[in-house]
Amino acid sequence: MLSRMKTLRVDIWSDIACPWCYVGKRRLESALAEFSDRDAVRIVWRAFELDPAAPRALDNPTPYAARLARKYGASLAQAQTMIDRMVSVGAQDGIAFDFQNIRPGNTFDAHRVLHLAGEQGLQDELKERYLRGYLSEGRAIADPNVLVSLAAEIGLDAERVSALLASDDFAAEVRADEEQARGHGIQGVPFFVFAERYAVSGAQSAELLVRVLERAWAELESRPEPAFAEGAICGPDGC
Repeated sequence: MLSRMKTLRVDIWSDIACPWCYVGKRRLESALAEFSDRDAVRIVWRAFELDPAAPRALDNPTPYAARLARKYGASLAQAQTMIDRMVSVGAQDGIAFDFQNIRPGNTFDAHRVLHLAGEQGLQDELKERYLRGYLSEGRAIADPNVLVSLAAEIGLDAERVSALLASDDFAAEVRADEEQARGHGIQGVPFFVFAERYAVSGAQSAELLVRVLERAWAELESRPEPAFAEGAICGPDGC
């Protein structure tokens, strides 16, 4: 029988504007479905901004393929190949990416609302809703009205979210997450830390994540040397 005091915490640094973060979330969910002690796992979403200098909104956003081409010094055809690959990867994990209609913007406020959701036990639900809204539905994730509307859909109080966005609430918490990321040497996301000792970088396979969950659970009371694994990530220079 499980000890009521035994909890396996998984801290995940990620951004809303990060397709690999959405894939990583799906793969962790698949891993948890195979993990016999999944009810003892506590997920904590940590803030990471891929582009902290991004404006709240772009009046005339560049098409996604052109943005990728410019970022990587590639042709439009090469950039479209990258997009097609990401769409295919997403589809395999049940995600319908729509890069053609993405509306880029700053994600700092979204991270602040996610901290509020964490206090109310709705962080995972809001993370899912914001990722789907931005990456699959073309919602402007930096628009306060969008943030309030999507948060209300998963059960947060709309007036409370509006008040948060009109204040500096949870700004310090977001900055603290980002400072922790720097302390861990995180340069791209998603980045998972299991039980404060096992690090996994990138959208790894569900099979690998199951193994890490099992190892972290088995050694929860011990202090082994840190372990590290790398996979596909989004960083400041792109995905």
